[in-house]
Amino acid sequence: MFKILSKEQLNSETCLVEFHAPDIAAAAGPGQFLVLRVDEKGERFPLTIHDMDPERGTVSVVCQAVGVSTRKLCSLGEGGHVADIAGPLGHRVSGAGYGKVIVVGGGVGVAEAYPVARLFAGNGSEVEVIAGFRTKELVLCEKELKEFCREVHVTTDDGSYGRKGFVTDVLGGLLTKKKYDLAFVVGPVAMMKAVSGMTLSENLETRVSLNALMVDGTGMCGCCRILYGGEKRFACYDGPDFDASKVDFEDLGRRVSSYVEKERQALEHKCRIGLVPPSAGRGK
Repeated sequence: MFKILSKEQLNSETCLVEFHAPDIAAAAGPGQFLVLRVDEKGERFPLTIHDMDPERGTVSVVCQAVGVSTRKLCSLGEGGHVADIAGPLGHRVSGAGYGKVIVVGGGVGVAEAYPVARLFAGNGSEVEVIAGFRTKELVLCEKELKEFCREVHVTTDDGSYGRKGFVTDVLGGLLTKKKYDLAFVVGPVAMMKAVSGMTLSENLETRVSLNALMVDGTGMCGCCRILYGGEKRFACYDGPDFDASKVDFEDLGRRVSSYVEKERQALEHKCRIGLVPPSAGRGK
């Protein structure tokens, strides 16, 4: 059992959860992830590490309540427990040796990119961030990113905050005016594909963090299989960040959407019989 030390509802969909997990905190690094199980009958699901504090023995994740298990996690509050946490899993991001870095995040992917951007800044890189959201209410991590980034550009689809439009709208302008040494991208598959197409056309080294379907998180189940340079790789074991020029985004998109309808049906059923809250929980 892992105890929840703090829980903050960031918006109507997303919560920040901090766990007491000394062994994980001591070994964790930017870019790695955890596999959680809320209760003994629950499924295993991955969440990228948002922050870690080895001295306090804590590790935190940002969770978007979209399915049964994530909705259960966001319904818990301070003092609650989850059954299992395995990690840290995957490889740490290598953040050294880059002068100027552009980090592009979409939605909850901004929270996942936060520790990576901080790593680059800590290693002396000049970091610029483009953070895209559907609407103002869903904006995450802007204040925190501004503490160490040279610039933070926020976009919203509806224009309710920052610049109206998509991250690609801002990126296109920046690429015509500035030179970067690396692009790091995390978010929805369609967004990563679009951004990578732009950066790679400028011969800019581009890394993408892939949130593929996972079960065990160690490469044994094969759920997170991707096509990488025409060969099979596992996002959990070989990644989760990869050279964007080798990722087959079409195949990735098909795989991550395979169970969307079944997940929707499961959520509706669990809500109907009272096993899952009808909306993202606001446990305290």
